[in-house]
Amino acid sequence: MSLRHALIGLLAEQPASGWDLTRRFEEVLGTVWPAGHPQIYGELRKLRTEGLIEVESEGPRGRTTYQPTEAGLEEVRRWLSSADVDHTIRMESLLRSVFFWLMTPEELAEHLDREAAYYGALATRYRELAAAKDRGDFGHSPQTQSLRVAVEAGIRISQALADWAEWTKAAAEDSSSTAHSTSG
Repeated sequence: MSLRHALIGLLAEQPASGWDLTRRFEEVLGTVWPAGHPQIYGELRKLRTEGLIEVESEGPRGRTTYQPTEAGLEEVRRWLSSADVDHTIRMESLLRSVFFWLMTPEELAEHLDREAAYYGALATRYRELAAAKDRGDFGHSPQTQSLRVAVEAGIRISQALADWAEWTKAAAEDSSSTAHSTSG
């Protein structure tokens, strides 16, 4: 995913300031594609220079609210419909798993407990958000329906990672007990 396309997409839903975008980005996309203030503000400057967004209004203390231009919306549509998808998954949790053999059984068990708890809590948070969307707490707009689809992916991925951590811990314990019984 491209930060620029995500920002234009969020602005298409509702004009926003850089601060508002940072907050919305964290709420909606934070676990999928993290981006902080400096990245977002830098990208907003580029998007404005390229004519993909424009100033909708300027308020007190220099607060600037942006909205997408037609060219910006066309760029997002192009990205959605015809740009190649980057299927790379960069997950530190999975990278670390390649090196689990360097941990003691106790360290590994503690680590996997934390991973299972983290992903389980994340899946629960996504389920709560899905339930609110299913109840209609946020209306039934196309934006809400698209977010519901994304939330479902978050539920399934998070739950799968929680289950994976629990499976890995059980497999490591079985392997450890087998190794101890054959070496004694």
